[in-house]
Parts: sequence; structure tokens; C-alpha cells
Amino acid sequence: MTKAPATTSKVEIRLHELGLRLPEMAAPVAAYVPAIISGDHIYTSGQLPLVNGALTATGKVGAAISRDEARQQAATCAINALAAIKAHIGDLDRITQIVKVTGYVASDPDFTEQPAVINGASELLSQIFEDSIGTHARSAVGVTALPLGASVEVEITARFA
Repeated sequence: MTKAPATTSKVEIRLHELGLRLPEMAAPVAAYVPAIISGDHIYTSGQLPLVNGALTATGKVGAAISRDEARQQAATCAINALAAIKAHIGDLDRITQIVKVTGYVASDPDFTEQPAVINGASELLSQIFEDSIGTHARSAVGVTALPLGASVEVEITARFA
């Protein structure tokens, strides 16, 4: 059981209700920043499924990683993206719209279920935020490889007030 958050943030309370906790923002693994603000939008860099600074698994989806395991990794990526957003805007309750989710899936050549994998991120965002905020546009892209051998990477664009 996770400890209740020491916050009045509705979003973080909802995360707690789902049995999740917001981690510290993950450090970049190369020459970039985790997120950047432009006007009333925040764009996250691609977030990997890191837990306590380590990948939860490596390999290609459809070979070493199952679709269901990759869905969980996509959800972890979304949580890490929310951590980057919070580090930049201070309070996740300021999010007024999840605008777009882009997901990359390191795929075995015969694997074609990238949308089902990225549903892990999309469905979690829908559980965390009200429909009017969490509903978003999305892309799910199969790729040959991802940084550090990760099987999934997710980036989020959100509008905030």
C-alpha cells in the first residue's frame, strides 16, 4: 500500500486511490530537458519506463516482452511524464487538457499491436483525469530500437492554466 500523498492535489490523490505514486522527475539520459513550456502548453521529452532509475525490462515487444507487459510499461512512462510536468508547473491540478500522447514501441518485425500497447498510457490518463481533461489525440509508432534497450517510450503534450 502506498502512503497517502502529503498534498491536496486532486490528481495526486487520484493516483494514490489507484495505488500509484508520482516519482521524482527522471534525469535525462542524454542532452535534452525532460519538459519545456511554450505558452500554455507543456511538452515532455520521451519518457522511458524507469522505476527508481532503472528500466523495468528491456527488449522488443512481441519477442522478449509481451503486449500486456508493454502496456504496463507505457503506463509507467505516462507516470514519469506527469512527474516531469509537475516539476515544471508545480501542481498537476493546473492541467486543463492532455492534448496529445505519442508512444513508441520497440517492436518485433511481426508485431502490429502498437496501439494496444500505448493504450496503457492513454487508459491510465483517462483514469487519473476527468474525461474532459484526459481525452487526447494520439500516435502509436513501431520502431526498431529505443534508448537503453527500452521497449516503450511515451511523450505527452498538455495544456495548463
